[in-house]
Amino acid sequence: MEVKTPDWVKHAIFYQIFPDRFAKSQQNRKRLLKNATWEAWEALPTFQGYKGGDLWGVSEKLDYLQDLGITAIYFTPIFQSASNHRYHTHDYYQVDPMLGGNTAFCDLLAAAHQRNIKIVLDGVFNHASRGIFFFHDILENGPYSPWLDWFKIQGWPVSAYDGSKPANYVGWAGNRALPQFNHDNPEVREYIMEIAEFWVKQGIDGWRLDVPFEITTPGFWQEFRSRVKSVNPDAYIVGEVWRDSRQWLDGTQFDGVMNYLFTAPTIAFTAGSRVDLELVEEPSYEPYPALSASEYAEKIQQLLKLYPWEIQLTQLNLLDSHDTARLLTIANGDRASVELATLLLMTYPGAPSIYYGDEVGLPGKFDPDSRRGFPPESDWDLETLAYHKQLIGLRSRYPALQIGEYQILFAEGTIYVFARILDNEEVIVAVNIGTEPVRANVNAAKLHSQPDKLVYGDANVTWNQGYLHLSLPSRSGCILGVG
Repeated sequence: MEVKTPDWVKHAIFYQIFPDRFAKSQQNRKRLLKNATWEAWEALPTFQGYKGGDLWGVSEKLDYLQDLGITAIYFTPIFQSASNHRYHTHDYYQVDPMLGGNTAFCDLLAAAHQRNIKIVLDGVFNHASRGIFFFHDILENGPYSPWLDWFKIQGWPVSAYDGSKPANYVGWAGNRALPQFNHDNPEVREYIMEIAEFWVKQGIDGWRLDVPFEITTPGFWQEFRSRVKSVNPDAYIVGEVWRDSRQWLDGTQFDGVMNYLFTAPTIAFTAGSRVDLELVEEPSYEPYPALSASEYAEKIQQLLKLYPWEIQLTQLNLLDSHDTARLLTIANGDRASVELATLLLMTYPGAPSIYYGDEVGLPGKFDPDSRRGFPPESDWDLETLAYHKQLIGLRSRYPALQIGEYQILFAEGTIYVFARILDNEEVIVAVNIGTEPVRANVNAAKLHSQPDKLVYGDANVTWNQGYLHLSLPSRSGCILGVG
């Protein structure tokens, strides 16, 4: 079958926002909580504390995001919940009042769309929370509740809070705070489909699906795609799947996944032995051991063969997220590792995604440390911000960097060189991960042009009879376009 994915995603630059930690409105707003005691913004975050970020604050930061070059925002959950991360959903039709409720979200959606910035929401449809009305009715009425078949009740009494007793129901990952839906129940299935349709009708541009591999009911995700695309054929459906995702990327389910299969080798290549193994052993993406250029090339070639090209172009590529430590900290503070990885991210097929704060040098270990408050401007790393802007600008300037063919030209030792090719436009990207300056003679005879204009980075470049002669400083990369 022909695989079709949304064209806008192929050209998008995503920015991932954890709403409680990105921005707090500086304007006088009508709030339910007028005198809340928030956790100090600059303090290290805790598992349960709220810092008070809201969607009005995001609206006030749209100038910043537009100046950065962002064209799409992926929000971690925004619906009513009793957790700062909001993966414990209480009501899928209500934006959390702490974030400003539905009014703040509708205002943000309109303001973002005026700037041609898309909005993708996090769909947590595998499990809900103890606070959702249907499960709360079970807690109140036990076996007399009419909602029993909406969850996976195993016995009585149900124990939602007392860990010394059996929960007697299925919670995600054994967590009794997250009762799993019974997706085999047609009523549950229809409830979720209607939620998906509702928010797309309100104007959102897609769904990021939390742990979709946990939902194994036959035909569920096929129906989800059909229902969402019938409302908006250009809606983006991206799943949180960390490994080989071919079973979900057959054209009948998701448009892409969070591409940790790109993340892992890219960190292993650029950060190498600097990777703090304690920060990467628990998540399942394994950005280790260190990779040479040839080993990295092999990983990338394998990845590019894994999915149809139409799917490759709508993968959500990332270097870190709310579920990992931040790359700067993973790399033990080595800024060159982050810059090299960002260079590879911004020149790879698919939609690059920046986790809020990475562009200004925000560090962070595991959750909750990776979810710090966005720093004040006085604490920004301006060099990191500058190269993020420059690389985003170049990706936006060169269509070849967005949808062009990816062709590896050279991969030996510490040097990795590839071209992105779209019709007559050819762009060359070169990276030296080593601690010494290097030279390489790259056979680029297959290229029709001879890109020699240095549009990013530092390098000496000459051409001779189809060979590109490159001299690269240590721990550096460059982009070459046609002058």
